[in-house]
Amino acid sequence: MNKLFALAAALVVSAVSASALAQDTKPAQPPVQPTAQPPATQPETKPEAKPETKPEAKPGEAKPADKKTEDRVYVQLSTSMGDIVIELDNIKAPISTENFLGYTEKGAYDGTIFHRVIKGFMVQGGGFDANMKEREKGKGIKNEWKNGLSNKRGTVAMARLGNQPDSGSNQFFINTKDNAFLDQPRDGAGYAVFGRVVAGMDVLDKIEGVKTTTKGFHGDVPVDAVTIKTAKRLSAEEAAKLTATPAEPTKK
Repeated sequence: MNKLFALAAALVVSAVSASALAQDTKPAQPPVQPTAQPPATQPETKPEAKPETKPEAKPGEAKPADKKTEDRVYVQLSTSMGDIVIELDNIKAPISTENFLGYTEKGAYDGTIFHRVIKGFMVQGGGFDANMKEREKGKGIKNEWKNGLSNKRGTVAMARLGNQPDSGSNQFFINTKDNAFLDQPRDGAGYAVFGRVVAGMDVLDKIEGVKTTTKGFHGDVPVDAVTIKTAKRLSAEEAAKLTATPAEPTKK
């Protein structure tokens, strides 16, 4: 009788232990990974921008000298793949020109990259460094998309957030083909052109041809960073020496 009691007790203890082990064992949880966002179909910054800090003088807010006397303004982008000279239209796009010069003159573009490159479309830059860290930017500017300038090959235009026409700040893009559809009001407005490449189209073509990948939530990022080493304003005379077509004279 005692042997039967002992055997029964042992069976109960064994069952309880097995039950406890089963409850303590948890299936391995799969790692949660962020889903990569599909590449945007139009030049724009990521939907959620980081909160802006307030520096003593915000980049993009400095007014260029002699703003009222110059029809055309020139800026040279010295990139890791060569130099590009762009001509800014201060008559048809004065707000965008002033904005771009503000960032240029404060050195805000130095060390940034072309972070989004889509072959047969455009190259976009001005907002991130080589580590994909977003650069500080000023307030958005008025969208000048009705200025009569079109998104043709070699033109420079403002990048902005979708559904926010007046959100353009430090980011810009250069069209690598005619993109007239960007002139149309897709979300209440088109994309404002404010300049054109006057030297270095071969460099633009080389940038367009680089291999790209996805980094975090950003698609179409060059595998090897294409860096804007410096961006500097040129005089009309300096620009004329670098372009095939003489620059227009400055009004006095």
